[in-house]
Amino acid sequence: MSEVATLARPYAVAAYKRARETGTAEQWSTALGLLAQVIAEPRIAAAASNPKAKKEQFVEAVLDLCGGHLDDEARSFVRILVANRRIGLAGAIRDQFEQYKAQDEGYVDVRVATAYPLEEEEHKQLAEVLKKNLGREPRLDVHVDESLIGGVLIKAGDRVIDASVRGQLQRLAKRLYN
Repeated sequence: MSEVATLARPYAVAAYKRARETGTAEQWSTALGLLAQVIAEPRIAAAASNPKAKKEQFVEAVLDLCGGHLDDEARSFVRILVANRRIGLAGAIRDQFEQYKAQDEGYVDVRVATAYPLEEEEHKQLAEVLKKNLGREPRLDVHVDESLIGGVLIKAGDRVIDASVRGQLQRLAKRLYN
């Protein structure tokens, strides 16, 4: 996973720098999200990793799938990614771009898995604790994962806080077997 992040980083940095220069961070965010969805489709992903695929035909196919939703800069970005055989990194580039955007705008995206639905007061308390610990305004994406048994699993950027019963049982089992 770290190799993918390393390969994606220069493209994400370049895209974010250009977005800041032109004041088009939201448009870039949308374009990268669309591109990541297109490339995630299994047949497109297979074509992207096929060394026999003709680059120009592949570029045109991807741009056709994106329709008119990409501006000229985003279309050029797609061409660069295909030319450098990095189009398969579109999802990682989007993720890093969003992290740069969040950091610059003073918030952090946080994915929270809970064993049960949070009540409004619990949601507020969790947001306050995370704001204090992360030093930025958290944007919570909360979903229920019953396999956690109890507690929460929090992912904020590269930080993971596993306060779930499942996690505690796994750590206990590891200690017992070692």
